[in-house]
Amino acid sequence: MGGPVNELHRPPRGSQDSTVGLDQATIEGLRAMIRAGGAGQLAVGDLRAGEVAELAWSGNPAHLRSVAAALQRAAQGLEDYLVVRAPGGEPVAKMRIDYTSEAGTGVFSQLATTGPLQGLGIATMLIGAGEQRVHARGLAFAALGVEDSNPRARRLYQRLGYQAAGRQHASWETEDDTGVLRVYETTLTILRKRL
Repeated sequence: MGGPVNELHRPPRGSQDSTVGLDQATIEGLRAMIRAGGAGQLAVGDLRAGEVAELAWSGNPAHLRSVAAALQRAAQGLEDYLVVRAPGGEPVAKMRIDYTSEAGTGVFSQLATTGPLQGLGIATMLIGAGEQRVHARGLAFAALGVEDSNPRARRLYQRLGYQAAGRQHASWETEDDTGVLRVYETTLTILRKRL
């Protein structure tokens, strides 16, 4: 297998898990709208640099710095960073696609949906949009990694046609509420899908 595959991002314990820019009434209205008409009513697009701070619900400051770095690579055409936006334009889900870490493959990582909107099909829609981007580049596979401690995500990926293709060590920087940096280490199950 090629280069490192990062886990689809789950915010570390203790990180912020609120939806920036959306109050409780708006969230409930959005949940009702999606339940009534599906997640397809939301728009998928590219993350803009000015929106990174709006993703505070997805992780700690170290994570947001990694998102900003991915946007720099996206500007060079090496990656894409997709978001799903609420009708008001606020990002409510996100996903990174790296086109360089594994030959012939778009590698998905940092996939997250804000907590109050999980389980409504938003991640499924976002993965589908990511697969379209990978296919449009002429690549044959999409891949992602998932920790054993995230069986719900693994079930989703398998339902979408991803199959286990190995295990891989991974690590990334985290930052606690006091600004202390640590390296989080884990083992991922790598899942792949032919597009």
